[in-house]
Amino acid sequence: MKEILRDIGAIARALDSISNIEFKELDLTKGQYLYVTRICENPGIIQEKVAELLKVDRTTASRAIQKLETKGFVEKRNEIGNKKNKQLFPTDKSLKIYPFLKREGDYSNARALDGFSPEDIDSIHDLLIRIRQNIETDWEYVKKGHTRNY
Repeated sequence: MKEILRDIGAIARALDSISNIEFKELDLTKGQYLYVTRICENPGIIQEKVAELLKVDRTTASRAIQKLETKGFVEKRNEIGNKKNKQLFPTDKSLKIYPFLKREGDYSNARALDGFSPEDIDSIHDLLIRIRQNIETDWEYVKKGHTRNY
């Protein structure tokens, strides 16, 4: 069997490394740009949904969001009708850098797909969605405290 996930992991780590270097001057450290981007794209999102989007546990998301709030990138507000949930909103500081974060993401996406036909890109996209859906099943299962049977 081909080790597809190794290649996917290597691609993800390389892009994450590039982003961490390029976004350091914005006062964003390891992976924080992902949170800023998702919150800018989904103003009012709750922390649990951010964790689901990024496929991280709630504790990891909570720590990252707390640091971003301290740095002035994120504002927490009580959710109307549910004071237990805090909605997350981008601050002016985040909205100011979001276009740069978006351009970097678009550039990386275009660079990764350089030389592929539109049909290839559609196929890659469809296959990656299927791979993600397969893995999400296990992610949900393990997240609930279960162990996979190898």
